[in-house]
Amino acid sequence: MAPRKSTVEHTQIAARAAIEKLGTDLVAIDLSEQMLLSEVFLLISGQNERQIDAIADEVEKQLSLEGEKPLRREGSEHWILLDYEDLVVHVQTEEVRSYYMLDRLWNDCPNIPLEAVKARDAFEKGKA
Repeated sequence: MAPRKSTVEHTQIAARAAIEKLGTDLVAIDLSEQMLLSEVFLLISGQNERQIDAIADEVEKQLSLEGEKPLRREGSEHWILLDYEDLVVHVQTEEVRSYYMLDRLWNDCPNIPLEAVKARDAFEKGKA
């Protein structure tokens, strides 16, 4: 069973919001086959505390325009988790992300292509 269309759409919106605030190393992991409560984990890296706050705030803002509010927001100075039930957004500093290695923990799950990442990469390639 694949993630619901609405979950994938919200993942794409969250990814665009993260890139607007210079989030890096975005990965969307399809967990729908894992029998978990969430269908998708979106992992995002930020450079520092201020940036991860800005990324999380922008994700929240853009998803709220779609009528979505997180069930909870948790965090510390090095990571923020936004739980939208079917979508969980993890915004972490690079150090915390390499420590917890969620990418590797779920590496047997498929990734969801992110249109905002493709567009950013195409733009960067055109600048080179």
